[in-house]
Amino acid sequence: MRLADFEALVGRLAAEVPQDFLDGVLEVTVSPVTLPHPTRGDVYTLGECIPLLGDEPGPDAVQSRIVLYHGSFQALAVGRGDFDWRAEAWETLTHELRHHLEWRARVPDLEALDAATEQNFARQQGEPYDPLFFIGGERVDEGVYRIEDDFFIDRPVPGVPPQVGFTWHGRSYEAEVPPAARLPIFLTVEGVSEPPPGDLVLVLRGRPTWLDLVRHPTPFQATTVATASTER
Repeated sequence: MRLADFEALVGRLAAEVPQDFLDGVLEVTVSPVTLPHPTRGDVYTLGECIPLLGDEPGPDAVQSRIVLYHGSFQALAVGRGDFDWRAEAWETLTHELRHHLEWRARVPDLEALDAATEQNFARQQGEPYDPLFFIGGERVDEGVYRIEDDFFIDRPVPGVPPQVGFTWHGRSYEAEVPPAARLPIFLTVEGVSEPPPGDLVLVLRGRPTWLDLVRHPTPFQATTVATASTER
């Protein structure tokens, strides 16, 4: 299904939703992006509810944007002649609406995500940041966190390894660690198949100690290129 046709379909489906369920939803929109699951190679994120925290406290201040990813729908539809675009879109839309209602009931969790988003912006701008900020993001899998379009793979290590292995979207990779690196390390990874819309970051950090409560060491940041692992 073409992007324009899918946008029209989603618009019709949104019009079928009772208005009470859309309270606080700023918009239901479609993105052309393909969003692969970080670990499972046969799974794509079809949609999401993006919470927006207002200045006033309380659940009524929480608003959301609901986005359906046309590229992800296309990826799942490949080779499937029985793919039901309408049914899948309706299921995704109602699923994300449930997330919206849950966010409005869990304001403290949303505040933690909002704080993590601010710290991630500081990372992107080269400003100081808390090296554990990413744990406040959305946990999408064991040791994998998401903040907006960026994904963080958490790897506690006893020391700085020469290279590190990881899995992305069902495939195994290895990435070189710069010799001058020191913990904690934030490695922005390039070269993976079906990358996320934003950064893919390997976070190498030492085992937590009581000193972590009173100090925030400056992270070492670098970019590395991943290669497909030959291990089976």
